[in-house]
Amino acid sequence: MSGTIIKSARNTEHAPQQLGPYTQTVAFSHYNNISAQLPVDPKTGKMIGSDIKDQARQCLTNIKAIVESIGHVMDDTVKITVFLKEIADLDAVNAVYAEFFPSYVPTRTVLAVAALPMHALVQMDAIISNGEGTFPQAPCALVKLARNSDKAPQSPLYTQTVAFSHYNNIAAQLPIDLASGKLVEGGIKAQAAQCLAHIKAVLENIDVPFDDIVKVTIYLQNLADIDAVNEVYRTFFPDSAIARAVAYLPARSVIAASALPMGALVQMDAVVSHGDGTPPQLVEDRHGLVIRARNTDKAPRSPLHTQTVAFSHYNHIAGQLPLDMATGKVLTGCVKEQTAQCLGHIKAIVESINHVMDDIVKVNIQVKNIEDLEAVNAIYTQYFPSYHPARTVIGVSELPAGALVQMDVVMSNAESTPPQV
Repeated sequence: MSGTIIKSARNTEHAPQQLGPYTQTVAFSHYNNISAQLPVDPKTGKMIGSDIKDQARQCLTNIKAIVESIGHVMDDTVKITVFLKEIADLDAVNAVYAEFFPSYVPTRTVLAVAALPMHALVQMDAIISNGEGTFPQAPCALVKLARNSDKAPQSPLYTQTVAFSHYNNIAAQLPIDLASGKLVEGGIKAQAAQCLAHIKAVLENIDVPFDDIVKVTIYLQNLADIDAVNEVYRTFFPDSAIARAVAYLPARSVIAASALPMGALVQMDAVVSHGDGTPPQLVEDRHGLVIRARNTDKAPRSPLHTQTVAFSHYNHIAGQLPLDMATGKVLTGCVKEQTAQCLGHIKAIVESINHVMDDIVKVNIQVKNIEDLEAVNAIYTQYFPSYHPARTVIGVSELPAGALVQMDVVMSNAESTPPQV
């Protein structure tokens, strides 16, 4: 690892272990990344029942056990992502969810997917604030800033934006018309524009420029809509003269959802740099604590995203498809070969910025066929032979370019970005 800050990878016997090559929680600097939790009883190692409320409660109980095992509480949660097999189960899940967050609610993203590991009906992952930092950082009583704006949709189930230290996480924005409370009319382009406008409104409410976004994830009900979404996306990025001068684009992942809340065609969430920090950190000039956006010719480039965007103590790496560098097309071959190609691209990006694979704290994997997970793991463990990052795996109905697998990652950045903090 570059620099001196040490990541802390931990497991507890009070949550499921040995369900795959991952660590339950990996902390680095001021964040903990918690692996997706399935509705598995840690005592038996088996899935509990088939009732969606029971399964949702088990997922959250497992997250709570991990959080408490590292000396934290559920109100330290910054973001929860809920993956459902059936979007119709959302009301039942919400009823259970409210039991775990009775007052403060973190940011949240919800989507239905084609399949989940172990044929679960629901799984959830989480990001937790880590005010004590990781060694040798000195513990600091940082304040979490949870804020909402009247200029974007509000919900009793999530906060629009939660900032902690030098990052903001923005809840998934649906294409809701504020006047009617219903989906905006006009098809996919109108919906994409509405999602991005909501994100911009949330950021303007906390005096953060739109170009401070470091990662965007787009969830589409139909991947065939991506060209239309991209057409709109280009009108929002870059947003400022400074960003246009350097052609800055955030990292990005595109994920196929089998369904989205309210029947939306698209939703988007974002990770945002926060140069101000949160009290009692000293305010840093936003053009002093620098966003470092970098590409390498050793991995596929895109006119729509940057391969890796670093800010403060984290790097966010864009979704990597198994593209053949010679042809620019998806590698011909089985899922093992495609998995190796995705991981090879990630490794090339990581090494291009003088890091190593063990600096990765979280991996997100989307597979076309959930039955391929064992084959994916066989290759995955070659890239992570001893240390295993936190991880989330979902099955999707399709992937861009007809791929069988796609991966993105979050990586520690001990050297920080200038000026070091």
